Amino acid sequence: MLQAPPGAGKTTRVPLAVAAHRQMAGRKVLVLEPRRLAARLAAGHMAAQRGEAVGAHVGYRVRLDRKVGPKTRVELVTDGLFLRQLQDDPELQAVGCLIFDEVHERGLESDLALALALEARAAFRPDLWLIAMSATLEAEPWVALLGDAPLITSTGRSHPVELRWRPPPRGERLERSVARVVKEALREEPGSLLVFLPGQAEIRRTARAIEQGGLPEDTDLAPLYGELSRAQQTAAITPAPAERRKIVLASAIAETSLTIEGIRVVVDSGLARLPRYDPRSGMARLETLPASRATATQRAGRAGRLAPGVCYRLWEEAEHRARPAQPTPEILAGDPLPLALDLALWGAGEGEGLAFLDPPPASLIQPARALLQTLGALDEAGAPTAHGRALGRLGLHPRLGHMVLSAAERGLSREACRLAALLSGRGILRGQERRDLRHHLEAFLRPKEAGPSLDRGALHEAQALARQLEAQLGRPRRGGEGTGSIGQLLASAYPDRIAKRQDQDPERTRYRLANGRQAELPSDEPLALEPWLAVADLGGGSPLRIYRAAAIAPAEIEELFEERIAWRRRVSWDPKTKSVIARQERRLDALVLDERPLPDPAPDEVAAALAEGIRRLGVGALPWTTEARALQARIAFAGRQREGAWPAVDDRHLLADPLAWLAGQLMGRSKASELQDLDLVAGLLSLLDHKQRRDLDRIAPPRLTVASGRAVPIDYASEPPVVSVKLQEMFGATELPRVAQGAVRLRAELLSPAGRPLAVTGDLAHFWQEGYPQVRAEMRGRYPRHPWPEDPLTAAASARTKAKGRKVSD
Repeated sequence: MLQAPPGAGKTTRVPLAVAAHRQMAGRKVLVLEPRRLAARLAAGHMAAQRGEAVGAHVGYRVRLDRKVGPKTRVELVTDGLFLRQLQDDPELQAVGCLIFDEVHERGLESDLALALALEARAAFRPDLWLIAMSATLEAEPWVALLGDAPLITSTGRSHPVELRWRPPPRGERLERSVARVVKEALREEPGSLLVFLPGQAEIRRTARAIEQGGLPEDTDLAPLYGELSRAQQTAAITPAPAERRKIVLASAIAETSLTIEGIRVVVDSGLARLPRYDPRSGMARLETLPASRATATQRAGRAGRLAPGVCYRLWEEAEHRARPAQPTPEILAGDPLPLALDLALWGAGEGEGLAFLDPPPASLIQPARALLQTLGALDEAGAPTAHGRALGRLGLHPRLGHMVLSAAERGLSREACRLAALLSGRGILRGQERRDLRHHLEAFLRPKEAGPSLDRGALHEAQALARQLEAQLGRPRRGGEGTGSIGQLLASAYPDRIAKRQDQDPERTRYRLANGRQAELPSDEPLALEPWLAVADLGGGSPLRIYRAAAIAPAEIEELFEERIAWRRRVSWDPKTKSVIARQERRLDALVLDERPLPDPAPDEVAAALAEGIRRLGVGALPWTTEARALQARIAFAGRQREGAWPAVDDRHLLADPLAWLAGQLMGRSKASELQDLDLVAGLLSLLDHKQRRDLDRIAPPRLTVASGRAVPIDYASEPPVVSVKLQEMFGATELPRVAQGAVRLRAELLSPAGRPLAVTGDLAHFWQEGYPQVRAEMRGRYPRHPWPEDPLTAAASARTKAKGRKVSD
C-alpha cells in the first residue's frame, strides 16, 4: 500500500521503478487508471522521461484507443478493459505487477478489479505483485484488505493553501457565481487558476460567463474534460507561457492522477457529479451533489503544488463541516447490472467471499441477476449462458450488448451498433431535441444538417465506438441489413421500459411502463403523440420523467416478445365504476395489449375483487350500525383481557382482510352499492368460535342494570368501559359494578335531565360526597321539576326523573 499526496510522483515514477526490478524480467507492469485521459497523459509523461514515443517501453489501452507494442513493459489501462482481460485470462501469466492507482476514488470497476485480482493471486499467482496507491489519509482499511500489506507513506512536497469562503447570493446561477469569484481571484492573486465544476455543461456555461465579463489580455481560457480532443486536453495541462496566465475549467478529472503545471489558485464550485442508481426506475443517472470533505481537500491541494496557494470555496464554512467525510462508494450507489454480470462470469454469484471494502448490497444485486435472466445472460440457476459470455466480451452495458447481439441475429447490426454508441455516451444533441432518439440517429448519419446543437466531440466518440462494435460483430449473418425501428431496438435492451400512453392533460402525458411504474412527458413534446414508446432514459420522482425514447408499433412489440405475451384472466376492482370487472387480457408484463370480457368469472374471484374494493373504499363504505360498532368494541375489550386468542377486530385489521369475516356475504355481489345490506354483526360473530361467543357475555356483558332498574348499554370503546346514565337513576348506589369477571371497574358518565354530561367518575361514593353538592347547586335552579335531594344516598333512584304538575321540593 503506497500512500502519497497528489503530485508526489506515484503515478509516473513508481511504475517505471517497478518495471526495472529484476523480478519483473519478461513480464509487464499494468497500471489501472479510473480515467482514460489520466491513462493517456501519464503514459505520455513516462515515455517522455525515457525519451521515447508512447507505445515503446510505456503504452496504454483505453476504450477506442491504444498504443502498445511488442516491447511495452509498462501499460496503463482503464479498469473496465482490465476486467475483461482478467475474465479472459485469470492467471495473467504475462503480468508481473498490478498497480491500482487512485483506489480512494472507489469506482465500482476499480473495487471489483481489485477484489478479483486478489482472488486470482490467491488461486493462481502467489508471485503476482499488487500495489494499491492512494492520496487518501485513510490507508488502514486498504492495508487490511490487502492482507496486512506493508504501508509506504510519502508526505510529498505540498505547500500551505489558504481557504477563502465565498458562498453565492441566494438564487445566483452557478456560472455567474464562478465567473464572479474567478474575476476576484485574477485581481487579487498571481498565477494560473484551476476551476472545479461538476460537468461539461457547467464548464461550457461558465466559459461563456467569464468571456462575457471580459478576460484580461494576458489570460487564456482552457476547458478540460475527458471527451475533448487530444489537442484540447494537451493545451489545458500545458503550463502557460511566460508572462501569461491560464484559467483551466475542469471536471473531476483534474482531482487526481493528473498534474496541471503552474496552478496557484483553485476555485471550487463545491459540486460533484456522482452516479446514483434508482432501483424503482432501474436507471443509473449522474446526479449533481455537494462534494465530500475529502474531495474538497484534494481539490484545494492542487493550489499548493509549487508554492503557497489559495483556494476559493463557493459555500459556507459551517456547511462544509456538515458534508459527508468521503464520497459514497459507487459499488453502493451505482448501476448493479454490469457488476452482477461480471460476478456471474467470474463464478462469484452475488460476490460472496470476495475481498471488498464494501460488499455489493444484495438488494441491488438480486434484481440485477433477475434482469440478466430476462435478457438471457444467466440461466435459471444463475450461471452465465453463451449469450452472457458474449455480452462480457462485447464490453458494452449488458442491456446495450443484448440489443446489439440480438439485432445481429436479425440482420440489424449496423443500426444497433450506432444506437448502442449513442446510448453509451452523453448524447450528441443538446437541448430538448434529445428526447426523441430519432434526432440523435439522424444527426449521427447527417451531422452537417444537425446545426449548432450538435456536440462534435460526442459525435466523433460515438462514430468510433460504432465502428469498433461493427468490427467485433463482423458481417451481418444474413448477408444484409434487415428492417426494424429504433423503438424495436430499444425495446430489446429495455423490455421493462416499453410504455403505453394512459391519459393526457395540457401539461403532462402519462404512460404506464411494462414494469408497472408510471412515467410522463410534457404534452407539447412531439413524442407525446405516440401511443407506444420504448424508453431508454428516465428519472426523477413519481411519476418518472422520460428523457430519451423512440416510438414503437404494437406489431413490433408482438414480434419481439411473442414468447412472453400471454392471455391472462383479470377479475379486479374498478375504482371508476366502483364495481368488479372481469376481463381476459393479452399482456406483456404490466401492459395490456388487447382485452375482451370474461364470461362467468368464478364467484370466489369476484368476492376477492370486491374485498379489494372494500379495502380501497375504506371501512366507512360498510353499513355500520350502533349494534355492530358496540359488538366490535366488546370483542376488542375481551381480546385486551388476554383470555385466549381473540381475533383483532379494529378497523385496520378488518379492512386488511374483508374475506375473513364477510366472505359468505360477499358471494353474489359485485358493486359498492350492494354492500349496504351486509350484516356486519353476523360478520363479526363469524370470527368467534363457540367458546368465545359463550365467554363474550361473561367478559363483556352488553348492558348494565342500574339502580333505577333500567338496563343501560356499556360503551366498551372507552378505556375503562363507561355507562352513560342520568344522575337521578343512580341515587342510592355507592359502587359501580365490575366487568371481565371483576377485573375492570366501570366508569359512570352522569348526565343531566337533558342528557348532557355532568361528571365522569369511577367512585360513586366519592362523587356523592365531594362532587354532587356543587352539581346540585348548579342544576336545581335550571331543572326545578327534577329531584335534587340533599342526601342522594337515601333518595330513591328512578328512570322517571320529572314530577308531573308540581315543583319538587327538598
